[in-house]
Amino acid sequence: MELQHEKGRVYMEDAQGKVLAEITFPETIPGTVNIDHTFVDDSLRGQGMADKLVRAALEDIAKDGKKYTATCSYAVKWLEKHKE
Repeated sequence: MELQHEKGRVYMEDAQGKVLAEITFPETIPGTVNIDHTFVDDSLRGQGMADKLVRAALEDIAKDGKKYTATCSYAVKWLEKHKE
């Protein structure tokens, strides 16, 4: 299973189309997105999936030349720990 990328969203589905992992980051003001939601299914917990989602989202955001804020509690904590 691979991460899928859409505008403002990175996610992973199983073969039946069930979302197993997801991060969303809609544009809230021109040029700035808000990382507002991270979800990881119980079947993937403890495997670093949330970390992968945040990193993938930040790559997409950087590619688009946008800035970001975060209101998702996981993303806020992640960003505090990873100041790079």
